[in-house]
Amino acid sequence: MEFKQGLSQRIVIAFVLMTLLVGGAFSWGIMQAVHVMEERLLSGVLRGDLDRMLLMSNIEDWRHKPEPDQLFYFSSGPDKFALPSYLQDLPQGFQEVFHGKFSYHAFVRQVAGRQYVLLQDQSSFEDREQALYSVVLVGFIVSIGLAMLLGWLLSRKVIEPVVRLAQQVRQRDQLLALAPPLAPDYADVEVGQLAAAFDDTLGLLRHALKREQLFTSDVSHELRTPLMVLASSCELLQANPSLDTRAQAQVQRIGRATDGMRELVQTFLLLAREPAQDSDLSSQRSLGSIADELVQQWREPMESKGLQFFYQRGDVTEQRFNSVFLHSVLGNLLRNAWHYTNSGQITLRLHGQGFVVEDTGVGIAEDERENIFEPFVRGATARGDGLGLGLSLVRRICISQGWRVELSAMQPSGCRFEVNLLGK
Repeated sequence: MEFKQGLSQRIVIAFVLMTLLVGGAFSWGIMQAVHVMEERLLSGVLRGDLDRMLLMSNIEDWRHKPEPDQLFYFSSGPDKFALPSYLQDLPQGFQEVFHGKFSYHAFVRQVAGRQYVLLQDQSSFEDREQALYSVVLVGFIVSIGLAMLLGWLLSRKVIEPVVRLAQQVRQRDQLLALAPPLAPDYADVEVGQLAAAFDDTLGLLRHALKREQLFTSDVSHELRTPLMVLASSCELLQANPSLDTRAQAQVQRIGRATDGMRELVQTFLLLAREPAQDSDLSSQRSLGSIADELVQQWREPMESKGLQFFYQRGDVTEQRFNSVFLHSVLGNLLRNAWHYTNSGQITLRLHGQGFVVEDTGVGIAEDERENIFEPFVRGATARGDGLGLGLSLVRRICISQGWRVELSAMQPSGCRFEVNLLGK
């Protein structure tokens, strides 16, 4: 399983882990050192006390010499000095003894065949140890909290150049030819090298984009002349009274195809230019006027195919948009609905944010919807000899204008395309 933490989170985690490792080892070392030192100190004290008592000549002296928290026993000892059974098999030296709910530190010595045992209650020792452990634990927890705070503060400073670089790269102006390089803003270290790599990549992107714009602009410009010839020829043929009804219908079909190509050429020309030039090179129209025009254009082809075409104008926004782009987006979606719907209905509904195009056609499989807006991608139900560029053009226009297009399924079949022109 891959964990996808951000750089700042990784820095904080590194600080916390380092504190856990170093602070844990240091705390464990302190507790062990204090434990060993206290045991050695107690061992020395008990050894000295036992040696002093063994130097005394009679029991009467022993009765008063043990400390209040000490007990003294020896083999064959009288009365309260008698060695209890649980102490008889203890090895010589310092050790811990547990008896019931009591615990003692004991020092055992063998002298002339007798076993002497001096016990000292270790409750005070355990209280001191517990207090020490509590202090160390609190210090350990506080150090972890401080490590998290320090890691968070340092992570903000560490990733600040990276965040600033990311914001600079995201700006659309970076693709312009006159965009300043990024690398001079940073030191020639890790972030500076990353900025230099971005400069190289952005340079390649600018070059590729410029070539695409020049190609699209040149091809679109060259196509305008033959399209004008076709359009004028269609007008002359339509004015010829000698043509029969069938020939007139074919000429009208050629004329509509020519108008569609001229619109497509104009769309490509606008897409090839800089975004700032759009308002200067294209007219602005409302959604309602363009929708009315396209409904009049597409109603007859849809109804002649046996489809019902519903147009719901609704509470349409009066904001004005790029007429060429909006005409191309709505026209492509209506053409797509007409092309893939054999029976049923097509609905165009306008609302305050944009419009919706719904059909009862063959639909698009769920696993194909994510890629259907890519260039040259056609669904499994594709028909005709199209190249799969219509929906790609729709998305490209929407991205350039800040619009949003969404695709969803209709029940029991069909597609629903919603375009939000206000980008909300």
